[in-house]
Amino acid sequence: MNLPQNQVSKSNSSFDSVSEESSQVDLQKKRFQPIPPPSHPRQYRAIGLVRGKYEIAEDQLTQGNLITSDGTKIDSVLLGRVISLVKKHLDLDKEHLWVVYPRTKVNDDALHLQIVGVWEPETLNQDEHEKPNIIASEEVPENYFSIRGEVVFFDVAKEVVVVKIKQFPRKEGDKPKSFKLKLKGVLEGKPLRHFWDLNVNLEGESLVIPEGEGTDLGIAQKKPRFKKKFDGGSGGNRNTMRKAKPIKSGSSGSVGKPTPRPKPKLNRTRDSDS
Repeated sequence: MNLPQNQVSKSNSSFDSVSEESSQVDLQKKRFQPIPPPSHPRQYRAIGLVRGKYEIAEDQLTQGNLITSDGTKIDSVLLGRVISLVKKHLDLDKEHLWVVYPRTKVNDDALHLQIVGVWEPETLNQDEHEKPNIIASEEVPENYFSIRGEVVFFDVAKEVVVVKIKQFPRKEGDKPKSFKLKLKGVLEGKPLRHFWDLNVNLEGESLVIPEGEGTDLGIAQKKPRFKKKFDGGSGGNRNTMRKAKPIKSGSSGSVGKPTPRPKPKLNRTRDSDS
């Protein structure tokens, strides 16, 4: 079974926030493994590998469920080039190692998977000279996810961590997009607003952070500082505390400085001679 070159692993590059800046060496490495090392220390991403069967829902090839090896059903969709791959090359009655992008549904916090590729270099052949360098599917960790982003919420008691993932614009001029991914687990220190590199496992329908499998890479982004307005020590605005200038008398609609009244003159008379 022959597959066009890079058909399997090329799906990863669209999610890399700095993929356009990768060198030829980095691109070569990406073809040899399903989840390559991050190409930048602050590269946002959420990508994983799940072994299971894809089940079509209601005769819609692109919509269905991914049934994992333990029988868990996860709502899933097929995206991009993997659609033609499923049509022409894959036996859906067998399990495959799927390359997926995880999402958290807004309405019920359930896990949703976007299937973007399959990692089976043994059957989906690449060029013969590349085979010795490619990692076999048996050597790849199953039900594993690489999550890199900013922690925007965490609850120690409930063991809930929410990570914000920013996506690199696909076209020049497009605005960056982002989404939030809900995970289970506990992070050390003060994780809020920090950028984390997380190794996550799929357990049932949840993405779980094993103990000690997170690396804090520091504050995600600094907030701009604003100078405080002078309030004169009484809570008012500086402009309202300035002394008003006197307005000249005679101006319409204004009250001028009061004009002092002249002092009354006293009439003095001489006493008449007696």
